[in-house]
Amino acid sequence: MRSRLFHAKSDGLLVSVPFARADGSKSDKFKSALIMSTCQSFFSVISSFIYIVLRRKPGESLYTAIGLEPTHKKSKAVAPYSGTTQLKNGRANGNGHSVSQPSPLEASVIRRVLLWRYFQCALFITAAAPFGFAALSHISYPAMVLGKSCKLVPVMLMNVVLYRRRFAPHKYLVVALVTAGISMFMGFGDQKGKSHGSDSSQGSSFIGILYLLINLAIDGATNSTQDEIFDKYNVTGQQMMFWINLMSTGVTTVLSVLPLPYIPVLHPSEGWSSELSNVLQFMREHPGVLSPLLQFAFTGSLGQLFIFETLQHFGSLTLV
Repeated sequence: MRSRLFHAKSDGLLVSVPFARADGSKSDKFKSALIMSTCQSFFSVISSFIYIVLRRKPGESLYTAIGLEPTHKKSKAVAPYSGTTQLKNGRANGNGHSVSQPSPLEASVIRRVLLWRYFQCALFITAAAPFGFAALSHISYPAMVLGKSCKLVPVMLMNVVLYRRRFAPHKYLVVALVTAGISMFMGFGDQKGKSHGSDSSQGSSFIGILYLLINLAIDGATNSTQDEIFDKYNVTGQQMMFWINLMSTGVTTVLSVLPLPYIPVLHPSEGWSSELSNVLQFMREHPGVLSPLLQFAFTGSLGQLFIFETLQHFGSLTLV
């Protein structure tokens, strides 16, 4: 069996195949979604920081460049691209939005609220990844990709429920049509295979779909919160990427070193043990896992640069 780790998106959706032991005795699967999330978020911190430093304006402090002097958006009026718009008690940012200049006290409050929003996103992402990975143990990879294609619904739903955001009527129609088409494709695509399926396989598929639905719901909460941040604050996609991944790395690192009991999906290791020690032991016994794990983290971190850029300018619904 090939010892490779395939991935489709930077949100941790991947397929793992068994990795051969160093002594050639047998093959085992790499089961730690927590460590995969840690590796990718750590690489994403590095790539976003390098991007921010390279794009930093002359004379701009690093403190400002990484987004520690955020401002509220005052207006969504888009300024002409080639001109400079003079604004009373404000200035135009890079996207043509008017932003007010807060007092030091207001800036401190804005910074605390914004960092809390980033932390919320980090918690959502940390919680969502294990469910997406666990779903692949019960459903096929094509089914996972098709299910992920229905992410439009939870993204729109969470935007409406959590932040009372409204969309143009045609967007509701588009989401309904896309989701209906994918559902029909999944429902009628393989009637023969379904008719001969055993009860155990059907039960396993049900569990996989349940895990996938949980993953999609948490993803929807993440994307709607990101939309709320871009809607209210003058931040860039790479600044958001830097802080969310920095906090995600912190959260997953703490979880990986704590001795936790067996928790389905979230901590699959048996007994009171740390995820990090189990993974290090797995790597010693299965050295073939290291290269694809690093490739997954590296390519995922590069992909996130484009994802957050798209998210900043077009929103999560268009991104999905």
